[in-house]
Amino acid sequence: MIVTRSMTAFARHEEQTELGSLSWEIRSVNHRYLEVSFRLEESFRPFEMAMRKLISDTLSRGKVEVALRYRVPEQAQNALQMNIGLAKTVMENYQQLASFTDNAAPIDILRVMQWPGVIQTESLDQDALQATVLNSLKHALDDLVATREREGAALEQMIIQRCEQINDIAEQTKIRLPDILASHRQKLSDRIAELEVSLEPERLEQEMVLLAQKADVAEEIDRLQNHVNEVKHTLKRNEPIGRRLDFLMQELNREANTLGSKSIDTDTTRYSVDLKVLIEQMREQIQNIE
Repeated sequence: MIVTRSMTAFARHEEQTELGSLSWEIRSVNHRYLEVSFRLEESFRPFEMAMRKLISDTLSRGKVEVALRYRVPEQAQNALQMNIGLAKTVMENYQQLASFTDNAAPIDILRVMQWPGVIQTESLDQDALQATVLNSLKHALDDLVATREREGAALEQMIIQRCEQINDIAEQTKIRLPDILASHRQKLSDRIAELEVSLEPERLEQEMVLLAQKADVAEEIDRLQNHVNEVKHTLKRNEPIGRRLDFLMQELNREANTLGSKSIDTDTTRYSVDLKVLIEQMREQIQNIE
């Protein structure tokens, strides 16, 4: 299924597994490329490369922030082991140092238990844990993609609507152009009559031909409509389309500017302004499309 994706999305996913509780939060916003940052416990850093690959296989653009909260399984929390030998060594060393002073504080057993390595938890299988983490991350990414696609569907409808409005303006311009030229011919004739200037019919025709050439925007209108059709076609591509749509907005804007520069009538000037407004509305939203 071909779906337009937004780059702006948020997903939260929680999962209870045999190896612990995993809670993901993923945020993404628009960005020119794919940029991923993690907030992880240090014990999960060895898995980061595999997680980055999974994300890059799923997403192509966007600034993505990934946060993971982890709780070890309850049975592992209950299976604490004491390294008695290490604890004894810590206490003996403390007593030896305390003998050098008369005001040494008594040994704090709780601080001894907090010494690195004194309390040990059951070691988890790292390969199994990595597989579990990656599988859970995939589910979180699926949620993120679903959100991106819902947002993208709304953006697609907005863009299609604006494209139809641009086509309507192009058709109105085509219809109005002969009337605009006829009106200017009459205005020129009236002006000549007011000035009581004698102008040969051939010269008047030459002036009208030059005016018609200046005001001829048929090519611009055709290109404008071709670009609109290409936008619609691009929306149906089964691939990231944001950059291509952004390029098409530049092309549409170029034709709208040319239409404005060739205007000899307030209607065509207004059409040019309306086109620019519609194109800018699309361009702003296209910045969020993957």
